[in-house]
Amino acid sequence: MKNRQRKRDVWAFGNTEEQVEQVYETGDGCGVVLGLDGGATNTVCVCIPFLPFSDQLPDPLPILARAVAGCSNHNSVGETAARYTLEQVIAEALSKSGFSRSAVRAVCLGVSGVNHPTDEERVLNWIRDIFPSHVKLYVQNDAVAALASGTMGKVHGCVLIAGTGCISCAFDEDGREARAAGAGPVLGDWGSGYGIAAQALTAVIRAHDGRGPETMLTGSILKALGLSSPEELIGWTYADPSWARIAALVPEVVSCAEAGDETANNILVFAVEELALSVKAVVQKLCLCGKDGKGSFPLVMVGGVLEANKNWDIGKEVINCICRDFPGVHPIKPKVEPAVGAALLALNFFMKESTGNCHR
Repeated sequence: MKNRQRKRDVWAFGNTEEQVEQVYETGDGCGVVLGLDGGATNTVCVCIPFLPFSDQLPDPLPILARAVAGCSNHNSVGETAARYTLEQVIAEALSKSGFSRSAVRAVCLGVSGVNHPTDEERVLNWIRDIFPSHVKLYVQNDAVAALASGTMGKVHGCVLIAGTGCISCAFDEDGREARAAGAGPVLGDWGSGYGIAAQALTAVIRAHDGRGPETMLTGSILKALGLSSPEELIGWTYADPSWARIAALVPEVVSCAEAGDETANNILVFAVEELALSVKAVVQKLCLCGKDGKGSFPLVMVGGVLEANKNWDIGKEVINCICRDFPGVHPIKPKVEPAVGAALLALNFFMKESTGNCHR
């Protein structure tokens, strides 16, 4: 009962189902497309006009509305909270755009934690009853949306995401897919923001115990958190062990590494190696670089860990590491955010279906 009431409240601005069906039957307007990027920290939804997908998209792309909410990874916050976040951010984006559900042509959700067809079906079930049956719905891992943000909606090449979490994902020209990492901090995403910060917190505790070397991380992290002793880190960590909260300490690790702290430097070097290894794994699986390893392939790089803009540049070091094995790598810094990439995917998938080249 509560879920039904909450849904009515979220969608209070929208049309009734009868009005929605009437608009589709009369074919009024060209409609809009929604793209959603759901990560371990934030969920962003954008609304753009429905545009025939082509190589000559408007530059810049017209963004009718943008909405931001919290985490929508069901592995992190649970299914109930993740579902509500998706509903909330979609409703807010449509409300800001001035359009209702009746105008939506297609929706693509790129959501972290979607790693299996059962995950895709779960998310589809959450949003199916939000929209009328005419609306095309697509669910992907957030890595696919990030890739599309660098390739302007084309699913080909490799993407590396390193923010709160991390994942590498690649697609070849035949549509084959390969993934590496992305299993979350418990299963070893050490190149992620969480992984970097968790190792830094561990280093502080080890130094305090006498099990590890002294490190500048102790003073830097305690100051950043307003704590007076390493013992207080235990209470701070377990009071709210959310991934994003811990990952927010990455700048402290980078600052200490730049100041010459060996422990912090080693943590970052290990993170670089892990991130580069995840890219190498998917490139090799799909032979994106050709049989001789020298072929060119695009690598879209997304996430705060890769965009530090510091002297100790994690993104730059990852590229250097990859180049040693694959000199044809072509790094791309996207011009649009992943949510826009998801919207372009929705357009791409919709147009392929409408021409009979893609079936779902």
